[in-house]
This record gives sequence, structure tokens and C-alpha cells, in this order.
Amino acid sequence: MKHEIREESGGLVVALSGDVDLQTSPEARKVLLEAVGRGRTIFVDLSAVSYIDSSGVASLVESLQQARKSGTGFGLVSVSEAAMRVLQLARLDKVFAIHATLDDAFSGAG
Repeated sequence: MKHEIREESGGLVVALSGDVDLQTSPEARKVLLEAVGRGRTIFVDLSAVSYIDSSGVASLVESLQQARKSGTGFGLVSVSEAAMRVLQLARLDKVFAIHATLDDAFSGAG
């Protein structure tokens, strides 16, 4: 798994790529929680995630919960087909704010 964090439109975009699995989810968790700790709206770009397992999903859920506690916006953007399948199976597609594109995300975040 690789990650990139960038500032955009007053928020943070955390782009994850590759496999987010038992081996890489501790890094994903750390990156996501640090981003949430910055107190700005977070959008997690999952367009380049080829595989995500329950540990990766748990990192996303924990980050969402932390964002809610701190009053910070948190959403998913450009979710890959593989990641969306897992989110739908767990019915988490109803829990997360999911946006088709970053433009959609930021226009709705205002």
C-alpha cells in the first residue's frame, strides 16, 4: 500500500493505493488517524485500492468514528470497484459519505 496526503479546497485528501490488508492496515490506520487529528475535513480517495480486507475497513471505520467525535467531516471518494464490493457486503456504503469525485465531495462539504 502507498499513500499520499494533499491539501485541497481547505480539506485534506488521503489517497490510498494498492492492497489495504492485514499487513498494511496498521500504516493506513496511522495515516488516517493523523489526518483526522489535523481537524480538517478528510476525503479518502480509494480509486487506486485494488484490494481491501476487514482490517483495512476497520481502519476506515475507526477514522470515521474519530472524525465524528472531533466534529470533523470524513468521506470516501472515487471508491474502486473492489473496495465498494467489500463496503457493500458489510453494508458500510450506507454509513460512509461516498462521493463519485473530489469535485462532488468538496461541493457537498461546504
